[in-house]
Amino acid sequence: SKRTFFLLAETFQALGDSSRIQIVWALSKGELSVNDIAELVGMSQPAVSHHLRTLRNLHLVQVRKDGRNAYYSLDDEHIERLLHEGIEHVEDLMS
Repeated sequence: SKRTFFLLAETFQALGDSSRIQIVWALSKGELSVNDIAELVGMSQPAVSHHLRTLRNLHLVQVRKDGRNAYYSLDDEHIERLLHEGIEHVEDLMS
């Protein structure tokens, strides 16, 4: 349906940003706080929060609250598989 293709395009558009791809890659290793993500990808906490909001709105990541702390993880295994397939594709291109 047209809605399916629209949502797929939105997903690829969100993953078309290198900062968001780095965040998704970090989260593919496990659940992390915003500060942990910021440190891993070398971005400011506000920038990471902004990207996480976009990823959360598209159901690519989810948040778990523990008191005042928030921990992020990939929403499901589809996102991780999509990321790894993309990486394999790029590595094939580079070899």
